[in-house]
Formats: sequence, structure tokens, C-alpha cells
Amino acid sequence: MTRQFVVATITADPQHAAMVEAALLAAVPVVRTEEGCEQYDLHRDREAPHRFTMLERWRDERALDIHGKAPAFRKLASELEGRATLHVVLLEKLI
Repeated sequence: MTRQFVVATITADPQHAAMVEAALLAAVPVVRTEEGCEQYDLHRDREAPHRFTMLERWRDERALDIHGKAPAFRKLASELEGRATLHVVLLEKLI
């Protein structure tokens, strides 16, 4: 069982930043209840307030896969479509 570490950067079109932020804030408490979610923390870029970063830690790859198909993620993806871009980085812990 290998923990999964994810850094997701969500860059909103500036005119949609408030809506994107609201959608992200609504998703956080729901995702945190998903089985295997150990961390799901939202941050805003201080220099570019339309850019957000989600720091995620999942119990294992299965939990992360389930999250990607879960209602909360699907709802968030549909709300962000056309309003923001998503860049996901999967990290491998070395130490």
C-alpha cells in the first residue's frame, strides 16, 4: 500500500475566479469524507489570486482512482469546465 501524493494546480480565467473558488471551497469538505483521503487542502497563489493549488494525500492508488470517479470530483470538473484549467502532478516520495 503506497500513499499517493498529488499537487493539482487550478488556474481560473480571471473573470471566473470567484466562481471557481466557490466551487473548490464547496468540494473540499465533501472530498475529505471520501475513503482513503488523508489530506485535501486548498491554497490560493498570493501573486496570482486566480490560481489555486490543492495538496492531496491518498491512502493508496485505489483511493485516488476512486476519487477521480467520485460524484464530488465529477461535479467539480463540470463546474470548472470552460472556466479553469487543471494541471495535476503525481509525486513519488523519495525520503
